[in-house]
Amino acid sequence: MSIWFAISLVCLIINIVPYFLSLEHQKLERRYGLQKGKQIGELYAMISGWGFFIFLFGIWISPQERFLLPFMQKFSVQIPLLDLTIYLVNLLIFIPFFLIGAFFGIRGVMQTTLKVAEMHRTKKIITTGVYTIVRHPQYLGAILAHMGFSFLFSALYSLLITPIVIAIVYIISWKEEKELIREFGRKYENYKKNVPMLIPKI
Repeated sequence: MSIWFAISLVCLIINIVPYFLSLEHQKLERRYGLQKGKQIGELYAMISGWGFFIFLFGIWISPQERFLLPFMQKFSVQIPLLDLTIYLVNLLIFIPFFLIGAFFGIRGVMQTTLKVAEMHRTKKIITTGVYTIVRHPQYLGAILAHMGFSFLFSALYSLLITPIVIAIVYIISWKEEKELIREFGRKYENYKKNVPMLIPKI
């Protein structure tokens, strides 16, 4: 395991702290005032939101053991800049993970707006579109993207820590819902009863 992989993983875990703080809208506003509290929350949101994807990307591309699937190894493309080899079979596995993840992630952002996704602050509960499938489509998209890129780059350690990534997503989803219940009360609780958090109903 390389030092860059370890740093990216540790930073991804530490990133939970500003993520949590970005969701505590009412507490920040009581402590710092309405305007300043909102600005501090938005700063935490920007740091944690970008940090989440930067540290994930660091995990994917950092030096680590590479795994080989036992077929179609002759078909590959070299990426000298990253010292990576992408095999055709890995690309074929990556595509459905990426497309499904992108669908949930992009549709989720489109329905809430980019500003809400970046600032972690919504004025209403969205219960239509992809939000009828799961309560956190962007987070589901992030999990699928992580698995897809781990396969694409044959990143063994990245793939092995998928349970940690899922745990982090679950923790921030739990915190987000705790704050949404505080802000929207029974309306969100009723929505929560009818729609799964991250795993769509079959």
